[in-house]
Amino acid sequence: MNFPVFTLVNAYGQITVAEYGGQLLSWKDANGCEQLYTPNDLQLQSGKALRGGIPICFPQFSGRGNLPKHGLVRTRPWRLLAKTDTALILSISEDRDSLAIWPTAFELIQTIVLDETGLSIALDVHNLSNQPTVFTAALHTYLRVSDVTQCALQGLQGLEYEDAADEGRYKTQQGDLRIDGEVDRVFADAPKSLLLKRAALRQAQGAYSDLCIEQGGFNDTVVWCPGPKIAAAFTDMPADDWQRMLCIEAAAAAQPVTLLAGGHWQGWQRLSYL
Repeated sequence: MNFPVFTLVNAYGQITVAEYGGQLLSWKDANGCEQLYTPNDLQLQSGKALRGGIPICFPQFSGRGNLPKHGLVRTRPWRLLAKTDTALILSISEDRDSLAIWPTAFELIQTIVLDETGLSIALDVHNLSNQPTVFTAALHTYLRVSDVTQCALQGLQGLEYEDAADEGRYKTQQGDLRIDGEVDRVFADAPKSLLLKRAALRQAQGAYSDLCIEQGGFNDTVVWCPGPKIAAAFTDMPADDWQRMLCIEAAAAAQPVTLLAGGHWQGWQRLSYL
């Protein structure tokens, strides 16, 4: 990688976080099996977000507002606050550029923990201004799979979702969520625990297969895969790689969070092996 990173290695695996965007790019288990998707030739381009891993979307999710897509912190440097045997803790605050388009004094603290059961990320938002602020946010998690069309996401059946791939129409999820092309769904008030069945990864790499995906603080879950048509237009990943990734995102997207002056909010996601 052609940019600074922070790395943690312990008995449970290894994580690598970019200073740029504070973005977790790699999570390898104790067997050396990569659990997140990033393109093999990932390169940093100033002002452009990195593809893959777990980008932090804040204070805007996607295009739901007047700020740049997915917010202001994916293309700015984060600081490493602390490193322990199992955790990396990073932070970012407002600067002159962010204040020019979002006039809020804030601090984000991201705590990434790698332990015997898997990986967890907590995002703490501190409103340091003297007035309330409103934001949306997400942990835009790119999970690695061998073949997304062979995966099944369980736990969303029977729930209503907003289909961003179909002009925002509201639909009901029928059975397990399976992928055969573009998927872009926002499940409001989603369950706090989901199960991703990805047997193909186990068969291909001899490593962990299924993941339990839990979240708190974030009320919504976003499921995204670009499919072949959109992926073909990307310049930062191979076109066929849409089959090797699935984004399952802990999000505060359907309803913005209002945070009082001096207030604190936390959202988190945990990825556990089964």
